[in-house]
Amino acid sequence: MVSAPPRALAALALCALLFMSGCTAYSRAVREGDEKASQRKWTEAEAAYQRALAADPGSSEVTVKLRAMRKGWSQEVFEEAGRAHGSGNLPLAQSHLVRALELDPENEPARQLLTQTLEARVAVAQKALQEDRLQEARSEFDAVLAVSPEHPVARKGVDAVQVAWAKRWFKTAQQLEEDGKLGNALLAYLRADQERVGATAARERAEGVRQRLRDEVAYLVVTPPVVDKAESPDVAQRLAGGRLAAMLPKQVPIRVVTEVPESRVGVKLDVVLERVLPLKAVEQSQRSHRYLAGNRSVPNPRRKQFEEKLLQTERTLEEIERKQTGVLREYLRHQAELSTLRQATERCRDRERQVCLEVIRECGKAASELDKPGQVPEECNPAECARGGCRQEEALLTQSATAVKALEVGLQVALEKSESQRREVQRGRDTVFREPITVEEPMYSDFVFDVELHRLTVKATVTSVLRDLTAPQAVQAPVTQDYDVVHEDLAHKGYDRYGVLADPVQLRDELQLRVEVGDKAMEDLSKRVRERFDIYRQKRVEDARRGMVRPGAEDVVETAVRVLLLTADAPPADILQPMAQARGLRQPEALFGK
Repeated sequence: MVSAPPRALAALALCALLFMSGCTAYSRAVREGDEKASQRKWTEAEAAYQRALAADPGSSEVTVKLRAMRKGWSQEVFEEAGRAHGSGNLPLAQSHLVRALELDPENEPARQLLTQTLEARVAVAQKALQEDRLQEARSEFDAVLAVSPEHPVARKGVDAVQVAWAKRWFKTAQQLEEDGKLGNALLAYLRADQERVGATAARERAEGVRQRLRDEVAYLVVTPPVVDKAESPDVAQRLAGGRLAAMLPKQVPIRVVTEVPESRVGVKLDVVLERVLPLKAVEQSQRSHRYLAGNRSVPNPRRKQFEEKLLQTERTLEEIERKQTGVLREYLRHQAELSTLRQATERCRDRERQVCLEVIRECGKAASELDKPGQVPEECNPAECARGGCRQEEALLTQSATAVKALEVGLQVALEKSESQRREVQRGRDTVFREPITVEEPMYSDFVFDVELHRLTVKATVTSVLRDLTAPQAVQAPVTQDYDVVHEDLAHKGYDRYGVLADPVQLRDELQLRVEVGDKAMEDLSKRVRERFDIYRQKRVEDARRGMVRPGAEDVVETAVRVLLLTADAPPADILQPMAQARGLRQPEALFGK
């Protein structure tokens, strides 16, 4: 009988050990699960059964035991839920019932009691809604919807709570509006609209309050009629207040008016059109146009490059052959020396061989003459044949052979390098012979012609004075600025023979340039007005930031809302976000009507 190989026996033993250990872990986990289940320690029993299933996933016995354990656990949780429901603790009863159904989805008593609990919570929520306890009603409805998202009464209850919240906030906003707290009223209207869109007229009322606030914080720009000293109504019209209003941003409350109101923030802009001067100029000059006059033969520059490269390659070949000749001469010299040393070493070895043979003959002769057998005569001395008298010659021979070998390698390298360079020279010669001696190149000529530069310039001189409405007595220095618009065009005749096409004068109309220079002046004036407005609202922003330590206070909200309307184009987040969180706004951008 053939015995099994040692490796096969070891693998079999390892598999048996693993199987036994797996069975041991499985059995131990099952016993622990049974023990904990009998002690009603459900969490530990479930963990033990899960370990048993991990050891043997296909064990139907453990699956049955785990299902039975969960049924017992579900029954115990159901009993606790019944006690909580009997004591009136509906939230605790609901959480226990949900857990009982998670453990045993077939627990019909738990499902029926859960339905009764949800109905009871809905009744509690409706009662709280009738008593105007909106927060409590919303919490109860949300708890019911968390378990039963499609509960019809709960969904209607949530809608009713939202409508009630919207009406409450709307009523609060009306009271704040009557008290003159427009900023707080605007936030309350927005909160009412976000609670339930369309439940109240909050959106329309918010738009009205927002408009009143914008009128209240509006930065006024008073623009009296333009003084036209240049008698140019077309340019003066571009400097009117309507044009200024069109160039100012629409997101922020900047109003352009013609009369000075009482005690309002803003500036007064006085504009004087000093003069409008159109200038025309014509400058004569010359230009040149290059054209193709013909072709001519010239030496081929590529052939010259190839010839220079070939010459360099041939010189490199000469240098390589010179070095090769030197290496070959040195190799032949060392080869001759090696032959001489080899002959000298052979003669020395022959002499030593003769001496050794002579010693051996004398030893044999002396041994034959001895009377006592086994005795070695003095003539038989082995040292006589191992004197090493040719050591010097052999060392010189070895050294010379090594040198010859090195020179042979160097000679081989030199020969290969020389052959490679010869091939390179031949390729260079072939390239030079294939390249033509001359080539055709185009011949250009310059044609000089006269041109005229026509320039039309419209220059406007505008004097402006910006006076602060809150300090009308302060003396403001007038600013006089020149604005000019230039248009140029070249003109020349046509010469078809040389490829120069005619280019007539195409200057823009003077009326167009006058309108453009007026717009340019108004753009500069609007920029100066925006700079004044930025300085004013920056001071208001700093005042609002100092109150952000208590963003929900009514006085802070009044200041912050007005500042945010002034900075609607770029509202500061450190003011908008804290105030919106304090008042419960989910969409802070609704403050600007977005």
